[in-house]
Amino acid sequence: MSYSTTGQIGLTNPSFEDTPADATMPSGWWLVEPGTTPDILPGYWGVYEDASEGDTFIGLITRDDGSFEAIGQRLPYTLNQDVCYQFNLDLAHSEEYVGYNTPIYLRVYIGKSKKKRGQLIYTSPLLESEDWMTESIQFIPSANSRYLIIEAYSPQPTPGNLLLDNISTINKCNRA
Repeated sequence: MSYSTTGQIGLTNPSFEDTPADATMPSGWWLVEPGTTPDILPGYWGVYEDASEGDTFIGLITRDDGSFEAIGQRLPYTLNQDVCYQFNLDLAHSEEYVGYNTPIYLRVYIGKSKKKRGQLIYTSPLLESEDWMTESIQFIPSANSRYLIIEAYSPQPTPGNLLLDNISTINKCNRA
């Protein structure tokens, strides 16, 4: 196990800076759901919103066949069991996303392995606004975890989208 001496855990490319492209993984992240990749935006699929931070962001979709997009990353330090952590991220919805226009949710998991969802730590409100909103996520791991998984979610199969940008450093916090 490795521990951050500062209590801060930074992600690789937390603002999804990369060359805009469709069906492309941003550097520092990996594919979680086989056969479906996010889009690095703006400039594709009718999405031209400005990033909340930097130049680019990602779009994740759900489909009417029940499939969805998810990405993940191995953290540089372990999230320790029974320790409080907090981070922020920016979310929005695009009214136009080539038919994937329905508002959906974002879910965030932590886990012990690359593609296995362990503990659900956050479900966003329904993302209906084109304006970026900053969400604060506070959680206490039920087990030591080293992986972060982020996914588009809809309780019913639907062609929907969400936009994600600007994930902050994960910091230790007081108990929730």
